[in-house]
Amino acid sequence: MAKGGRSLFSVTTVFASFFGAALIAGAFAYFNYKFSEYKFIDFGEWVFYEKSDIFRPADDKYIVVLYSSKDKNTQDVISNVNAPYKVIAIDFYQNSFENTKNTIFLRSGTNTNLKFIQRFNIYHSPSIFIIKKIKDTLYKQDSMIRELDTLEQIDKKIKEL
Repeated sequence: MAKGGRSLFSVTTVFASFFGAALIAGAFAYFNYKFSEYKFIDFGEWVFYEKSDIFRPADDKYIVVLYSSKDKNTQDVISNVNAPYKVIAIDFYQNSFENTKNTIFLRSGTNTNLKFIQRFNIYHSPSIFIIKKIKDTLYKQDSMIRELDTLEQIDKKIKEL
């Protein structure tokens, strides 16, 4: 026993150790959550095609739209989107369309398409989000993924991004 009849392992020591461990675990969980909240895409590793050419991103920000070309008027709606950045439109069915002034239509192989959907946890089509350039061909998700009921809502949802 220590001086004055107190034990070396007091209740205060146990609570301080518990509090310290909980603080460290909480900080680890928070930073792990924040790092995984937004995903990355490297266009150097994943190959997307514009017609027959490999897509090489040049702008600092893009709006990404994953959609189904089986829905009516999809190409017209996406081609005429009023957006502050160029739109990268990725068709789930991998059809090829002509690019417009503000829209880049991309397609890819099935493996790349599935990896893209898994990486960004996309469960609904159409979905939109923003990506921004980190370096060279590496882009980071810069907004939450918004699900659309129809593509006609795209202009409204872009304002919310």
